[in-house]
Amino acid sequence: MRWGCSFRRSTAEAWSAAARKHGLSLSSVSRHLTALEERIGTRLVVRTTRMLALTEAGRAYYERSKRLLAEIDELEAGLTADATTPMGRLVIYGPTLFGRVFMLPLLARFLIQYPKVSLDVTLLDRPINLVEEGVDVAVRIGSIEDSSLIVRKLGALRWVVAASPEYVATHGEPRHPSELSGHHCLVYSQLSISAEWQMLDDNGRPAHVQVPVRMRSNTLDGVIAAAIEGAGLVYAPAWSVAHHVSAGRLKIVLSDFELPGRDINLIFTHNRLLAGKVRALIDFFVENLSDVNFDTVPPYGAVSQLDAASA
Repeated sequence: MRWGCSFRRSTAEAWSAAARKHGLSLSSVSRHLTALEERIGTRLVVRTTRMLALTEAGRAYYERSKRLLAEIDELEAGLTADATTPMGRLVIYGPTLFGRVFMLPLLARFLIQYPKVSLDVTLLDRPINLVEEGVDVAVRIGSIEDSSLIVRKLGALRWVVAASPEYVATHGEPRHPSELSGHHCLVYSQLSISAEWQMLDDNGRPAHVQVPVRMRSNTLDGVIAAAIEGAGLVYAPAWSVAHHVSAGRLKIVLSDFELPGRDINLIFTHNRLLAGKVRALIDFFVENLSDVNFDTVPPYGAVSQLDAASA
């Protein structure tokens, strides 16, 4: 309890001031003080019929408490300001490819709009635990199994199989996923293991198709460049080959067996009492990505190095 009254008054004046401030009776104020003394095990106030006087322990307790309460007031004021004015550090996670093309240019614009916010951005392709890793907001592609997370869908992302006209002219165009075993496949992967491409089977169900690896690269630009040169088929996000398809350098094949677009989800852990910086970022993402065509490179400057080199 914050007494906020002088202890060099008469007993009645001091008790009355504390009672008025907190809406308590005089007896309640006395009981609170007695309970505090019993809890900490020392006398804080010497009571006489005419005066209240702080003991040495009471004065130390009073002065330290004033400083602590002032710090609490300052902290609460700062939190209240942050709830309305975005400020402070935000931790953001996202998928590597999607993050490079769609998130990073957008986050640069967010920093310009909110100069009191700083960002800590990590792009990786592994599952994360938002609470354990201290993440404020993350973008995840695919289904979300954790029902405790708040999810905002931003759109959907398609993956396609593409080849150059020269490759198709030489090796033929595959008409069914089973024919991929007889083709040269260019695989984007971080793992040095056998490759699987996700496609629909004859019954329209998702299936994993084993493909022979003619070339593997941990960079998407590498396998797309090889596909443009006619080295084989590439399995890639639709946005990454859209420019080349429109320019005639690549063509989409096996489109009848494409999986439906995978959901692009914005995820976070709280829906109420969000800090101003978190709510501002969520609103910014939704406003700027909800109407984006994720089959093409976004219009705000995120053009891949390969596109720029090929233009």
